[in-house]
Order: sequence, then structure tokens, then C-alpha cells
Amino acid sequence: AGRVLSCSCASGPAFEGAHIRDGMRAAPGAIERVHLNGGAVRPLTIGSQPPVGICGSGILNAVAEMLDTTIINDRGVLNQKDERVRLVNGKSEFLLVRAEETGHGRDIVVTRRDINEIQLAKGAIRGGLEILLKEAGIAPDQVDDYIIAGAFGTHLDLKSALRVGMFPCLELERFHQVGNAAGMGAIRMLVSAEARRAAAELARRADGVELTTHPAFTETFMDALFL
Repeated sequence: AGRVLSCSCASGPAFEGAHIRDGMRAAPGAIERVHLNGGAVRPLTIGSQPPVGICGSGILNAVAEMLDTTIINDRGVLNQKDERVRLVNGKSEFLLVRAEETGHGRDIVVTRRDINEIQLAKGAIRGGLEILLKEAGIAPDQVDDYIIAGAFGTHLDLKSALRVGMFPCLELERFHQVGNAAGMGAIRMLVSAEARRAAAELARRADGVELTTHPAFTETFMDALFL
């Protein structure tokens, strides 16, 4: 069998709606998709409720849409010429939903800091992925299957993730969203001695790659910050 490589990417909680100005968990009223068309913004919320915030998948999708419509550039800088971009206390923000259209009577916005949080989070993931590929000596298109697990991975819009550069730009068929893989793995460990043996053997064979001390990580991470 070949090598097994692993690493831990410290991407933070941005994809769970944390550290985002109007971020929230994936609950009724959370914006999970955004469609931008000219000056029009159409938010889609969980439960089709009036919007009260934006969850992790929503902020990622919003950033991808803003990138496609040149509201931001590849460095995440907001276009001051866009009619929905405004300065508040000297800081740029994009008006996503006006107060009269929300469920709590306050504007919902995407700030420059929000965009930066997404850049840092996706940059950590992409940076770790690129280092693993380098350590394995293979190109992104030589990987047959990219498995995306977890709650965020379940609701992730793959096109948005590819648009902002979270993953290599490959055909969608290579990416598979498998839901709560950790939970399913724990169940298998409980009910199968063979599964426990296989897991122990896999852990024994796996080589961990420490990103913080890897000589190529800083440069790779900095490149991955671009959208």
C-alpha cells in the first residue's frame, strides 16, 4: 500500500458563522445562498424565513457571488463604485439586506473583515491541501476523489468553494460530500472489532505533516489567500 499523509488546517470558525459581523448558525432565517444580479440581491434563507443573519455556507456563497460580479477583487477589496458598498466609521461594507426586509429590523451586511475571515479560513484549507500534494509528489488532477466531511461540508456549495479557490479547480464529479463522517466512524468503531483494527492500522501508518514548521507553508498559505 502507498503512503498515508495527514495534516491539520487551523481554519477557525468562520465557516460556522463565527467572527462574521452578522454571522449565525444554520438556523431558520439564516441566509444560506445569495444571488446577485446587477444591483439586485436575492437572499435564500433556511426555512424561507425573513433573513436575520448569515451562516457559514451563506457567507462563502456571498463572497463567491461578490467576486463574480466584481463587487470585490481577488484580494477581497470592496469596489467603492458599487451602489451597495458604503463606508461606515471609515470601514467598507456591502449592504446585503436592507433593514426593512429583515426579520429583526436591522441591516445585514458583509464587511471587509468578514471577507478577510473567509480568505484566512479557505487559505488555511487550500494551503494544507497543497502541502499534502507536494509531500506526496502528485498534482491536484491526479487525485480521483476529494472527500468533504462534516456539517459545513454537507451544506457547502461546491461551486462557491471552487470559485474562491478553497479547492483545486477540477470537475465537480471529483468532490464528494459525505456528511458526518466522524459520527459514522464512531458508530463503526463501536459495532465492529474489524473496523477498530483497521482504524488502528491506518493511524499507525499515517504520517502527520506539521504545517507550522513546514518550509513551504507560509508562501503557500499567502498565495492561497487570493480569491
